[in-house]
Amino acid sequence: MHHVYILKSQIAPKVYVGETGNLPEDRLDDHNKGKDADAYTRRYRPWTLVSCIRVENKFQALKLESYLKSGAGRAFLSKYLLPAIHADEPHAN
Repeated sequence: MHHVYILKSQIAPKVYVGETGNLPEDRLDDHNKGKDADAYTRRYRPWTLVSCIRVENKFQALKLESYLKSGAGRAFLSKYLLPAIHADEPHAN
C-alpha cells in the first residue's frame, strides 16, 4: 500500500502534498524533525496531517500526488478539502 498525504503548516497558510510507501504519520514526523531534504517543508514546520488517501501501488500514488500538485488539483483541494479544514479552526475576533 502507498499513501498520498496532505500536510498543513501550523505557522503559515501553506499546504504540502506528498507520497509515501510508509505510514503517513512517519512521514509527518520526518517533515517536522527536518529529516526531509525538502527546504519547503523545513521552512514552514511544524506540520499537521490533515488528510491521507491510501492507494494500491506507487504508480497510483505518484499519479494522484502529481494531480494534487497541479493547478486543477490545487483548485480541487481549495474548493473541497481546505474549507473543511479551515472551518475547524478558531476565528480571530
